[in-house]
Amino acid sequence: MKGRRSGSPLTRLLTRAALLAAVWAVAVALLRRRRRPAPEAVLEAIPVTSSYASGSGTPLVLLHGVGGTWRVWCPVLPLLERWHAVFAPTLPGHCGAELLAADVAPSIRALADGVVEQLDRAGIDRAHIAGNSLGGWIALELARRGRARSVVLFGPAGAWRSAARMTAVAMGMRLSFVLLARQADRADAIARRRWARRLLLATQVEHPDRVDPAEFAASIRAMKDSPVVAPLLRVITKHPLEYLPADPDCPIRVVWAERDRIIPFERNGVPLLERVPGGELVRLADVGHVPMSDDPEQVARLILEVTGAADRAHEKDRGATSRAPGVQPSEAS
Repeated sequence: MKGRRSGSPLTRLLTRAALLAAVWAVAVALLRRRRRPAPEAVLEAIPVTSSYASGSGTPLVLLHGVGGTWRVWCPVLPLLERWHAVFAPTLPGHCGAELLAADVAPSIRALADGVVEQLDRAGIDRAHIAGNSLGGWIALELARRGRARSVVLFGPAGAWRSAARMTAVAMGMRLSFVLLARQADRADAIARRRWARRLLLATQVEHPDRVDPAEFAASIRAMKDSPVVAPLLRVITKHPLEYLPADPDCPIRVVWAERDRIIPFERNGVPLLERVPGGELVRLADVGHVPMSDDPEQVARLILEVTGAADRAHEKDRGATSRAPGVQPSEAS
């Protein structure tokens, strides 16, 4: 006879949510015990900048997840800027970007407003938009505002089956963020150790060894100067993604890792697709919630398939005889 599961559903939810924070706390504790300096060379110092812009062609905007910076897209930038004028901003309130105004409470709407201001300053009206996690949610809000030529989402946040479970997950993420932000001064020591990278990145990527240690160290330091994250995670589940119109004026592709350990498809992807009528679903194997370092070629291909088709359709509608910048799926891989 099987034993009964102990504890209330809420207790189990909170326990799962605390797991991520506990893992990070254990890693930090182990690092404190190891007083011998690491034998590896000093990591490259990566400067903090508010955005990245390069390439030529139709504009493509890349939006990162909560607590990150635009640099999470670095592995795919060379593959994308061959075909597009890439603009990758750091979200408002995150390291290197402008802060939210003192009288503006952290929210998805506030971050979307800030991204719109960034696009306006960059001279970008409508653009192809790719977003990961929180960046995917914001990408959908920009599409709602008519700023998207196409949208490609990787593990987008914004929808869930259980508000209680999602609140618990957000709580665990907030605790993890706060714990690691306190270790910003030891970022290099943490990132140099292979076991620490594997432990701390296990929920985010499928292949932690493919993450550049210098980039990981920079991401830890960035947490210290991202004041919007903790308050945003306290309220993020109060207002889920609203349903998009049944006839969106741009193609939308939703890409979900088969083993997303942060927001699984069954609990988050299914309800999100219900809010995005006509969205195309692609399941991606051998990648994590943040897939750019796991498989940059696949990520780039999945973006370029959509942007190329949208650009060609736009040129055809205009009656142009020249072919729009774009690639066939085989060319992007």
